[in-house]
Amino acid sequence: MSIFPKISLRLEVEKYLKEGFMNKEVVSALGKQEAERRFETLLNHLSHPPSFTTVRVNTHLASVQHVKNLLLDELQKQFNGLSVPILQHPDLQDVLLIPLIGPRRNIKKQQCEAVVGAQCGNAVLRGAHVYVPGIVAASKFMKAGDVISVYSDIKGKCKKGAKEFDGTKVFLGNGISELSRKEIFNGLPELKGIGIRMTEPIFLSPSFDNVLPSYLFLQNLPSAVVTHVLDPQPGEKILDLCAAPGGKTTHIAALMHDQGEVIALDKIANKVEKIKQNALLLGLNSIKAFCFDGTKALKLDMVKDADGKPPFLPESFDRILLDAPCSGMGQRPNMACSWTLKEVTSYQPLQRKLFTVAVELLKPGGVLVYSTCTITLAENEEQVAWALTAFPCLQLQPQDPQIGGEGMLGAGLSFEQLKRLQRFDPSAVPVRDTDLGSLGGARLEDLVWLANKDCIGFFIAKFIKCKSTEKDP
Repeated sequence: MSIFPKISLRLEVEKYLKEGFMNKEVVSALGKQEAERRFETLLNHLSHPPSFTTVRVNTHLASVQHVKNLLLDELQKQFNGLSVPILQHPDLQDVLLIPLIGPRRNIKKQQCEAVVGAQCGNAVLRGAHVYVPGIVAASKFMKAGDVISVYSDIKGKCKKGAKEFDGTKVFLGNGISELSRKEIFNGLPELKGIGIRMTEPIFLSPSFDNVLPSYLFLQNLPSAVVTHVLDPQPGEKILDLCAAPGGKTTHIAALMHDQGEVIALDKIANKVEKIKQNALLLGLNSIKAFCFDGTKALKLDMVKDADGKPPFLPESFDRILLDAPCSGMGQRPNMACSWTLKEVTSYQPLQRKLFTVAVELLKPGGVLVYSTCTITLAENEEQVAWALTAFPCLQLQPQDPQIGGEGMLGAGLSFEQLKRLQRFDPSAVPVRDTDLGSLGGARLEDLVWLANKDCIGFFIAKFIKCKSTEKDP
């Protein structure tokens, strides 16, 4: 059952999304009423967190069973002895699923309040504590040690440092303040630690702040599926074209048993440092990360470099992952998006530039996987239709594992082609309450089915390059 309002979007953006989800092909197949119902359900689901927290085990350093046992001990401590199950995904052997408990409706709201920004609020709904930079407002007399009710300012209207806020806010639960109001708003930029430790969150989800950092990587379920679909093999040379923060990069290296070469590119320097830190933390040596613009990764002169740095010669890689920059409209929970239509629709040209570079850099017989964490037709199925026309050397491939639903109608793709895509659609199941009692009697296959369906919005397409794109001299 929904407890939050549907995602708040600019009218122009909601209209644009609705036109995509109610295109002629969809309405013809489902009928107008059903198409509209599904779209409204989707908007509602986007504001709620997925039913499970997903973590990927770093199988390079430890067995899944060993890490699962360590994590069970950790959850017992975090949840004060409550026994929350941890499930191993049957089709993704390195993925563990932890059910989200909630919403808990009997939490008593306190007089003392703190308001946090929307991004911070989203993180709290997925198990995080409140860090100082996320706090926007706090009650006048708030002291360290006070029990505080925490609210999310979903529309970004609260002024920093306010003592009260009567605008649109959503209750996230209660916590204990680590600092006084004065300390939080004293203007010291170095205050970055935990400001409020959540003790009664509305959704009970584990905190992974510094929990088994060498063994676990917090990752949405479809993000773990992508790397399995890519299916990297030991000894191969693989490119992750837009790699930050390195979740998929490190997954690629782990699945290759750290044998081969994984090149990770990102154009933002501090994000590249994060990839390097993650590789070091997870004990992976096959990763080389470079601060470089992926659209310029193709070497235009044919002089061979010996240093292995970008740009690269054509047909240099066995497999390429293009987890493309996108509008991110599939992320959950997301109660409000203030983006303009221009911003939401700005990614398609960039994705095509990156895709074109990827095709050139891929060896004949090589595999290219394209993915996004968005729900728009323009960034997903339309890109596949464009790619198949623009690059006759590409063939759309079936995916393994196939966990998401098929692609969406509207881009002119055949039913056979749509079946080869994976679209993770958050509206596929109703929003539901989960308590420990209901988990006790549930079958494993039903819980896994729910985890597969009730996740973030995501899209995956897999291509094989059948022949060379190199021009004859």
